[in-house]
Amino acid sequence: MSDGLTVPFALAAGLSGAVASSAVVLVAGVAELAAGAIAMGLGGYLAAKSEADTWRSELRREHEEVVEVPAEEKEEVRKVFKGWGLEGGVLESATEAVCSDRDRWWTS
Repeated sequence: MSDGLTVPFALAAGLSGAVASSAVVLVAGVAELAAGAIAMGLGGYLAAKSEADTWRSELRREHEEVVEVPAEEKEEVRKVFKGWGLEGGVLESATEAVCSDRDRWWTS
């Protein structure tokens, strides 16, 4: 928020010293606020779209890996569970439970 407020205030301060009309300063400030809002909104939209595209790409890659190299993917699942503190039979049971259904495996 401070970034969005800095530029309009700086513009208004600079213009107030350069022009005598307060109407020009006001119009320029409002125009900058509108332009800044559009730029911030567009930036947020593009960031969200990029993140969604990356998520879909990663999901597609995981699906391909489950089909093409299931042993490596199963080991990744095992490592995640091991990192959570599972060991022995519980670790193996959890790994098997996740990996038993390929359609659910790559989406989890």
